Order: sequence, then C-alpha cells, then structure tokens
Amino acid sequence: MARTGLQEALSGIYAELLRMEGLVESMLGMSIDALKNRDTALAARVIEADDAVDEAAQQIEAQCVQVIARHQPVASDLRRTIGIIHNVVDLERIADHAVNIAEFAEELAKEPLLKPLIDIPRMAKIAQEMLHDGLNALRDDDVELARQVCLRDGEIDALYLQIFRELVLFMTEDPRTINRAVPLLLVASQLERVGDHATNIAEVVFYQKTGRRVLVRHVVAEEQKASKGPGKDA
Repeated sequence: MARTGLQEALSGIYAELLRMEGLVESMLGMSIDALKNRDTALAARVIEADDAVDEAAQQIEAQCVQVIARHQPVASDLRRTIGIIHNVVDLERIADHAVNIAEFAEELAKEPLLKPLIDIPRMAKIAQEMLHDGLNALRDDDVELARQVCLRDGEIDALYLQIFRELVLFMTEDPRTINRAVPLLLVASQLERVGDHATNIAEVVFYQKTGRRVLVRHVVAEEQKASKGPGKDA
C-alpha cells in the first residue's frame, strides 16, 4: 500500500513535469518565431511566461520534498525523485535561454536582419525535439531514447560552429554588421546551451536506471566503437 501511494505521487509529479516541459518548449518555439518574424509582441509573451515556469518549478520541487519526507523512497524511487529535481533545474534554465532569445529578438527587430534565418531555426527544432524526447525517456525509463538524445547533441554543436564561422566572416568582411551579427551569435549560443540541458535530462535516465551517471561523451564513444565493429582499427 505504501509503495502504491509512492508510485501515485511520482506519477502525479511526472505529469506536472511534462506540463512544465510543454510550457518551456512553447516558449522556445515562440522566441524563435519572434526572431524570424520580428514580432516584439510575441517576444514579450515569452518573457512574461517565465513567471509561470518558475512557479511550476517551485511546486514540483516542493512535491518532491514531500515525497521524500512522507514516503522515504529508496533505491530507484529515490533516484527518480532526485532526477526530477535535477530536471526541473534544467527546464528552468531552458526557459531562461528562451527569454534571452526573446530579448535578442526585440533588439534585432530594430534593424533589418543580417541574413535569412536558416540554421538557427534548425538548431531550435533539434533542441525542441531533444527536450521532448528527453522528458519522454525520463517518464518511460527509456534508455535507448535517452541515448539517441545524447547523440543528437553533436548535431547542435556542429550547427553552432557553422553559424559561428559564418557570422565571424560577416563581421570580418564588414565591421558595420557587428551590431546585427553579435546578437545572432548569442542566440545560437543560447540554443547550444538548450541542447546541453536537454542532454542533461537524458543523462538522468541512465542514473535512474543504473544508479550511475552516464555522460554524453561516454554514449558517443560507445556508439563510435560499436560502429567500427570487431577487428577494426580505432
């Protein structure tokens, strides 16, 4: 009976966590739309939504503390509870990055865009997918899905490097573009950090399942080793 109560409490917390993730994912999408469409009103909505994320985070953390105090979970149940607290922090950070992007969108709306936005929306789409899949992996204890999220962090990093090089080239060739290029570079940096936080969420799945934290670099190394197959040189 006690364990049934614990599982019901954890299921309720997971539902709240997924609702929080939906809000954060929406903020991220709106911030990019505000940037693309030069929509300062939409950017303002993103900034205002941050309060709701902070409130959700406080409620979930309080529920986790209640679970620990009331049910005294051990082993995997304790790891789940601790993992949720870690993930709430990552979701809060992602919301902060969405707010930062919205603020850059407000700034960039004052001048024509330096170039059509192609790679930044691609980065945002991958980051949103990673976030969504990471939370689903957490809810379902899906280690394989978590592994796929970790592997996609390389896609985000590669796009960031591509954007960085392109914008630096713009600024080098024409210093007058600096005021428009730097905010775009910072937007790409925010999205790269979103990918890192989504990866953190996925890494918690390994912790829940095994009791040890598997870092993304370990997942990538194992994938590369497997792809080479037996008997092949490193």
